[in-house]
Amino acid sequence: MNQDSDLTIPQQSTPTLQEYPACSDPPGGVLQGFNDEKPPSLPLQLPLFLEFPKPQKKAIDRVLARLSCMELPGKGYVEDYLRHQHRRNFKLNTLRSTLTACQLFLSFLKDGGKASLEQITRQDIEAFVEHELDRGVTIVTVKTRLAAVYAFLRFLHERGIVEAELLVRKIRLRLPDPLPKAINPDDVKELLSVVDHVRDRAMVLVLLRTGMRIGELLNTRVSDVNIEERKIAIWEAQKNLVGRVVCISDDAVWALGAWLRKRDPNKGLLFYGQGRSSLTYQGARALFVKYLKKAGLSHKGYTLHCLRHTFASEVLNAGMRLEAVQVLLGHSNAEVTRRYARLTDKTREEEYFRAMEIIERGEINGDYRLDS
Repeated sequence: MNQDSDLTIPQQSTPTLQEYPACSDPPGGVLQGFNDEKPPSLPLQLPLFLEFPKPQKKAIDRVLARLSCMELPGKGYVEDYLRHQHRRNFKLNTLRSTLTACQLFLSFLKDGGKASLEQITRQDIEAFVEHELDRGVTIVTVKTRLAAVYAFLRFLHERGIVEAELLVRKIRLRLPDPLPKAINPDDVKELLSVVDHVRDRAMVLVLLRTGMRIGELLNTRVSDVNIEERKIAIWEAQKNLVGRVVCISDDAVWALGAWLRKRDPNKGLLFYGQGRSSLTYQGARALFVKYLKKAGLSHKGYTLHCLRHTFASEVLNAGMRLEAVQVLLGHSNAEVTRRYARLTDKTREEEYFRAMEIIERGEINGDYRLDS
């Protein structure tokens, strides 16, 4: 047989569609002439679009590619730690955050004249925290990076690289505990009045009526949506990796149905950008900023995450139990959900104004008394 000749498929090995019941219908013309009775007798040449795709680059490979360009003390241990996190199924964003924290901390040590990890002291950690704060990094970000540094040091201690005293009496940063920022009801109406694109309106209403995180919505596939039961399945939450099911209100179902009728059925993700198979967070944020400007709300500091805060505040004001809200938001800790109760405590508000009416009418009897 000539090596340059086309491959001829014998009759007994010809595949049929019945052998692959799970496969979807192939593109027109790809299997033209194939049937159970008359297999093709002509040589078969696979079209270019049926060639096997190149394997996707793993998350750990992308992070390690960044690490390879850095000159850090203990660089090999950083790689080991990142691989350790990867084996424990840490997300790509976590790996990136770990690398950033380790890079900043180890670069700070290097600039201070320390060339090995064995030389790290508690004073080095304290100085690193002060350095980050002096650079204007927010206290929340510094705390996140400090936690990543301590996790790396614990990994090093388990391998006998650093002393246990580094992990005793850890540095604690006290964070502010601000109220969640919900969007004013009148501002919500103004915002919805200017969102005129069918896709964007569906996105905003789903976020506003479900309390989903924007990352969860952008990862939602069409198959995760059940319009008849008015539910969306979140198989793996963005933060705690715990799945949940959220409900969809009537107005969000209507907006979502309009988008489902118009969207490209060949796209797997529910929302995608023009000419793309997905929509990035940066793209979604840019759209939201555009509509805020159009509604004249740019100066109020609203973000996409404020839609989630607004959902929680509104359902609590409507009388939903705190435990139910916790499940819908996907909070592991009830204390996180309880922050919204501080924002929406109608009972306390009513008691305050009832007390003020008594005071303003001058109906308080007795003298003022200071408890000793």
